[in-house]
Amino acid sequence: MAITMNLYYTGDGGAARAFAAEMTASGVVEEIRAEAGNLRYEYFLPMDDPETVLLIDSWEDQAALDAHHASPMMARIAALREKYGLHMRAERYVSADAPERDAQFLRR
Repeated sequence: MAITMNLYYTGDGGAARAFAAEMTASGVVEEIRAEAGNLRYEYFLPMDDPETVLLIDSWEDQAALDAHHASPMMARIAALREKYGLHMRAERYVSADAPERDAQFLRR
């Protein structure tokens, strides 16, 4: 069962977008995507909130997420969050075992 975290970074004066841009430009995002068990690490910009950035962060299982949290990468992320004065909120989701039940509602 995959674990997906929706992390909302919020700041002032475009800080959240600047954080996401630096995470990407510095190569941190690609390093995280290369970590064992990472399935997705992608930023999105809410249309109605220019001061928030959404990160969708998915991992194969809890062990992969725990390894990421214990890695030196977390100190780099924390330093950048501090640099930009960001606040966060998180939502945690565990994947369903039978996603095919929703297939009838999806247009591909």
